[in-house]
Amino acid sequence: MYNKAMATIKQFEAADKQFPVYITEPTGPIKGGLIVVEEIWGLRDHIKQVADRFAAEGYLVLSPDLLSEIDITEEMANRLQVKLFNPKTRNEAQPQLRTLMAPMQAPDFAEVAIAKLKTCFDYLIGQPETQEKVAITGFCFGGSYSFSLAVAEPRLKAAIPFYGHTDYDVAQLKQIKCPILAFYGEKDERLIEGLEELRSKMDQAGVDFTAQVYPGCGHAFFNDTNPFAYNRAAATDAWSRALEFLATNLTS
Repeated sequence: MYNKAMATIKQFEAADKQFPVYITEPTGPIKGGLIVVEEIWGLRDHIKQVADRFAAEGYLVLSPDLLSEIDITEEMANRLQVKLFNPKTRNEAQPQLRTLMAPMQAPDFAEVAIAKLKTCFDYLIGQPETQEKVAITGFCFGGSYSFSLAVAEPRLKAAIPFYGHTDYDVAQLKQIKCPILAFYGEKDERLIEGLEELRSKMDQAGVDFTAQVYPGCGHAFFNDTNPFAYNRAAATDAWSRALEFLATNLTS
């Protein structure tokens, strides 16, 4: 494992919009480029720490804030996250979450978000050390957009969505040219209910798709800042599998 270099935040531009990108890199040789996409709570310390962990494994990492135009503070995000995953306060938190997510329903939100991801991809693909060696991973919201970039960018070499949602049809999924390793918690009912259909569509589309489901886990099992969702054993195993997947598809 490498020690990471000091991380920086730079402003990128896509679709005539400025957005911040957290950039962190290893101190040693770079194995490949990786985009790490935030949860619904935005580019918080947890996601930056995940980006740093990947950098310490040898990857040049970009973590864009696709939600920078939505007004949510770190304190607000932390408070809402805890309330949402606590069975005693979940009902109270759900209307607040819907209000938070409302701007994401705008007609052009997804188009702009994908444009931002492609800007990050183009940055990485343009670096001498990461040419033809770029992957994406993300969590929840970011897991969903990991699927989206795989559809939109045929040069992508690997995608690792954590508990992401996708409703692309078979024709759209045929645009995916990279292998996908997707992680789910068994108790994440909404995603698990649709998993067999997704497997079938991926198979029809000819996509190399692997779904790893962890028994006894729910949504956000990888987030160690969430006391109600985090599962250490599953998170540790998923981390190991993700690193192996990147090594296979970016450095071999």
